[in-house]
Amino acid sequence: MKKSWGIHTTAIHTGMEIEPRDVSPPIHMANTYLFESAEEAAQAFEMEGQPIYTRWGNQTTAVMERKVAALEGAEAAVATSSGMAAVSAALLAAVQAGDHVVATTGLYSGTHHFITEDLPRYGIETTLAEATDPAAFEAALQSNTRVIYLESPGNPALLLNDLAAIAEIARARGILTIIDNTFATPINQHPLDLGIDVVLHSATKFLGGHGDTMGGVVTGPAGFIQRVLKGPIRRFGGCISPFNAWLIARGIHTLPLRMARHNANALAVAEWLSEHPLVAWVRYPWHPSHPQIALAQHQMPGGGSGVVVFELKGGLEAGARMLDRVQLCARTVSLGDVRSLITHPASTTHHSLSQETRLSAGITDGLVRFAVGLEDVEDIIADLDQAL
Repeated sequence: MKKSWGIHTTAIHTGMEIEPRDVSPPIHMANTYLFESAEEAAQAFEMEGQPIYTRWGNQTTAVMERKVAALEGAEAAVATSSGMAAVSAALLAAVQAGDHVVATTGLYSGTHHFITEDLPRYGIETTLAEATDPAAFEAALQSNTRVIYLESPGNPALLLNDLAAIAEIARARGILTIIDNTFATPINQHPLDLGIDVVLHSATKFLGGHGDTMGGVVTGPAGFIQRVLKGPIRRFGGCISPFNAWLIARGIHTLPLRMARHNANALAVAEWLSEHPLVAWVRYPWHPSHPQIALAQHQMPGGGSGVVVFELKGGLEAGARMLDRVQLCARTVSLGDVRSLITHPASTTHHSLSQETRLSAGITDGLVRFAVGLEDVEDIIADLDQAL
């Protein structure tokens, strides 16, 4: 990436150097590549980065990887088949049997289960630390702690980790920090600038942005990214389809534009909800009702992103009635789409967690997660109004 480029130019032009004669990057769907001779084949296996087999690397995938690395300000990136493939690959590249992981509360449910159930099966101990308290992370550290895993804003309660404070704690002890930056995106938050080591995304969400593909990505130091690629990705097979990588790279072209709209629409919706007589509470990182608004505006200078959570005064039953009445907004899981998506986490995305675990992460039974889309905000609010 050229250091003088702005965010829009970076999103559009990074990666184009791979196929400099193409206005739009081609899709390389080949699963393997030809060699001119036995000698060339042997050399390809000696040298990293040579086209051999798409599970090992692909030119189309490389365009997506370079775009995300440039936007995050990272040395390198590796694409994966899904967000959970990114989570699992990053962690498995960082720890081994006998190690210990400290993770934030308020995680996406798939990540929570992987950290608390799957990692222990491999002899890796895990501890959860209260998301909003850096001292809790420090208190949870052990002599064998190798990773602090973060997710900020957290899914779905939008709890924030103090990234700079936690990164300082980790650096002083030589502990790797990893963050899921899906909700914020590199447009709104730059964890590497705050001292975090590795940043990952579910590219299915805002990076792709159109609800039509799945993927993930891990960014960070080149050496660590090679460990992720050579280990979990190649051996567990969580590589991305070139077509999905092409869709995500195309989505990234408009990521800065889309995030500006997501930010503005979500803040307007949060402001409207906060004044509605049927709304018990609302939370959005850049709205004054968020208890960590000062931290949000400091470490998310680009904006509060596109997700608002709230609860109605009638609790679970009132929320269910409202979801049944929406017309413009789509009743579905996921987020980061051009269309507004609304869901009830306790019965969908986080239903597999115990009520105790959900409540400890701020996920009340009546919480509604609203992924605000790019429609005219007046139309979004009108739909919520008639549903309420």
